[in-house]
Amino acid sequence: MTQNSSDIKDIPVRALDGSPLALRDFDGPLLIVNVASKCGLTPQYTALEQLAQNYPGLTVLGVPCNQFMGQEPGTPEEIATFCSVTYGVTFPLLEKIDVNGPDRAPLYAALTEFPDADGQAGDITWNFEKFLVGADGRVQARFRPRTEPDAPEVLAAIEAAL
Repeated sequence: MTQNSSDIKDIPVRALDGSPLALRDFDGPLLIVNVASKCGLTPQYTALEQLAQNYPGLTVLGVPCNQFMGQEPGTPEEIATFCSVTYGVTFPLLEKIDVNGPDRAPLYAALTEFPDADGQAGDITWNFEKFLVGADGRVQARFRPRTEPDAPEVLAAIEAAL
């Protein structure tokens, strides 16, 4: 890992409404997930919300991204309403950003340096890629989009981080 990815919690981010948000304000581990409202994987919101409810100390952070076949076209207000009404999401959502390419947000520039279980680092492959960041701000695990949020390997990593 390079120096800029050593403490994810020091990277400035913005909440969905555009206000500054400090990841350092979340004491425990973070599960950071790039999300989309019109994706075949969107039902993962249900399991993500369950994680947020079932694991006190874990903060799930949804990061809307419209880079995968335009599956997150909404405004911040539309995204917030969709997540709340359709899936009962109570966890924080960050502003819509690019997770790949020349305009990749600094948060994802750091996250994508971390490899998955197969040793593959680099670009986000699709919506709902998950990164577990420890309380110390270091990435501990990366799970690809089709890995369900409540998969045994995800739960084991969360429990170890807590």
